[in-house]
Amino acid sequence: MLYSPAPLHIPDGFLNLVISLLFWVITAATVGVAVSKTNKSLGEKQVPLMGIMAAFIFAAQMLNFPVMGGTSGHFLGGVLAAIVLGPWASVLVMTAVIALQGLLFQDGGLLAMGANIFNMGLLTAMIGYGLYRSVLSQSKGIRLAVAGGAAWLAVVAAALMTSLQLWLSGAAQLQIVIPAMLGVHVLIGIGEAIVTVAALAFIEQTRPDLLGQKATAEKGGGGWVVAGVIVSLLAVLLSPLASADPDGLERVAEDMGFLQLGQSAPYQILPDYTIPFLGETALSTIVAGTVGALVLLGLMIVLGNMLKRKSNQS
Repeated sequence: MLYSPAPLHIPDGFLNLVISLLFWVITAATVGVAVSKTNKSLGEKQVPLMGIMAAFIFAAQMLNFPVMGGTSGHFLGGVLAAIVLGPWASVLVMTAVIALQGLLFQDGGLLAMGANIFNMGLLTAMIGYGLYRSVLSQSKGIRLAVAGGAAWLAVVAAALMTSLQLWLSGAAQLQIVIPAMLGVHVLIGIGEAIVTVAALAFIEQTRPDLLGQKATAEKGGGGWVVAGVIVSLLAVLLSPLASADPDGLERVAEDMGFLQLGQSAPYQILPDYTIPFLGETALSTIVAGTVGALVLLGLMIVLGNMLKRKSNQS
């Protein structure tokens, strides 16, 4: 089956078996370390926050925005997750988001999932946490500026890594694919930076304790959790307004002539973020997005509570 020209992530067929398996091994090892590290350091606030962050990132990734020449981009979220949650919890969140997109919505290949998680989740989280940590003692303005720069750099780094994977797989020539991918993603990175800075500025203003900047008393109980769920669902409600233009990778694949290498998933559950019996309608997209956000919210809360119990027992 040929690759359906709508996904956001690398489909099967773009990468050869060796590269796909290599990044599965790297990703699995990193996620294993993340589970171990999170098991030892998970705090009370992080459990619901992991769920909210996963739901928000999933919803925000549905909002493709136009960048240039009939191309669109979408939010990644790895930097935001790493700054709010720390590096290891953010790895688990990004892994859950990207895995659910592939397994439930057929967005990205199953063999290529290791590479997708590495590129959009692990790499971006490590870049974001490393750069932001270096300015924790600086002013709010400097921290936000560095966070925005890290978000932009993370998108560019993910595009560069994807280019190298495509080259090593024999799908594209290195001297052509790198300028093509970076030329689009340096612009997409601007959108990533704007969303990241806006989200962090809001958190700094309303709940700075979540960023570890100040120790404030708990106010409003679980109100901030409810607010996070509402924001995520609002993003889902806006998803039918997302740009229908192909994303950066799809545009490059089409222009360079390897789009036909992509293969569709061997099964379909909620393909292309739609409910099959509702067809390709706005309602279908909203319902599918709501399902995905709520599944991630519940999954991360269950996982977080399991890790917290193990941490308390050790």
